Amino acid sequence: MASAAVQAAEPAWLAERREQAIEAARELTLPGPKTRGWEFTDLSKLDLAAYGPAEGGDLAAAEGLASRLTVPAGSSGLTQVDATSRSDFGDPAGDGRPDGVTVMSLASAAERFPDLVADRFGTIVPAGGDPFVAINEAGWVGGALVYVPRNARPEHPISLTAVQQASGRTLNWRTLIVLEEGAEAEVWERYVSADEAGEGLFNGVTEMIVGEGANLRYVCGQDLSESSWVFASQRAEVARDGNLEWVALGFGSANGKVRMETKLTGRGAGARVTGAYVSNGRQHLDYDTTQEHAAEDTTSDLAFRGVLDGRSTAVWRGMINVDKGAQRTDAFQDCRNLILSKRAHADAIPGLQIEADDVACTHAAAVAQVDPEQLFYLTSRGLDGEQASELIVGGFLAELVERVPEGAVADALASALESRLGELLG
Repeated sequence: MASAAVQAAEPAWLAERREQAIEAARELTLPGPKTRGWEFTDLSKLDLAAYGPAEGGDLAAAEGLASRLTVPAGSSGLTQVDATSRSDFGDPAGDGRPDGVTVMSLASAAERFPDLVADRFGTIVPAGGDPFVAINEAGWVGGALVYVPRNARPEHPISLTAVQQASGRTLNWRTLIVLEEGAEAEVWERYVSADEAGEGLFNGVTEMIVGEGANLRYVCGQDLSESSWVFASQRAEVARDGNLEWVALGFGSANGKVRMETKLTGRGAGARVTGAYVSNGRQHLDYDTTQEHAAEDTTSDLAFRGVLDGRSTAVWRGMINVDKGAQRTDAFQDCRNLILSKRAHADAIPGLQIEADDVACTHAAAVAQVDPEQLFYLTSRGLDGEQASELIVGGFLAELVERVPEGAVADALASALESRLGELLG
């Protein structure tokens, strides 16, 4: 929960929301094995009381941080280490809302620009009914606001980095991204640990508002310590003729769940989601995705790939929701997993819920091991087993890289996957 000092300095509307979230969190219990969506993720060993709130933080811990997730050269934005943050952007001008492209602490923005923040905060990811979102709303500190006004286009990508430094703590991280009508932006968000062996709890909420005719490219990756818990609720709403391109990477953490939801609220809106997770040891990665079509003539395309080694496990659960009246919806989802070890295990669970009658909705899912015939073919032509495996796995993931436009995103995606696979296959 947020400290009394932090709450005392906050605007009244935010302090009231925190109090409401605290009350909600007290009444909610953690999901169990009979809770829909949580059947494959065991929280019986999670003791929330064992993790105190993040405090302080040394920004030097973010300098030269060893991570498989890199941001494009020339990008600028905001970095937060535990409860301490710094923005590369100058102090924004404006009354009620900023005059130009703004990247700043969400806590500061709530006080400086209440007309912008108060009307949007918590509208995309509401706290009611979800214990982790309620805990986040009650206890987040710092956070990040990205605001791009009408028809604006930042020259360089925007980077947001949340670093968990102290062990035994909870970092409640909050992001609000707002693109007004006709705006365009590229935002890179990372969740990382300062210590590879650090044990902590990361609990994030990201809300994305994509206005009419706006275009957002959002890249998010988590590379937390493999001794930590991760929970994240990320949701975007895309207005008429808007477009969202979303790339997600999951490499770290020991256990938890990441929920990714897109809602296409205006006619002609579209979303393309590309995700990859790579696990080893006893990691358990859980991704829960939703594509909601709430308007006519909307499109969504989702593809995930997973590679599992050791005794790791993973689950992907996807749902396409087509609301009543959302005619001429075109939606697709696909998740494929490659198992490198006999002890690794993956579950892929696609789903459709359709309330319109003029739609094109399809899904696919698969879990398989490396094809022995492919291995034999490659080794019979002079490659050793390790080289052959690298080629097969690399080809499996290359399909994801081909889904994103050439440039910084494709390069970073390929580099991150190559680095992570090198650890598994090296």
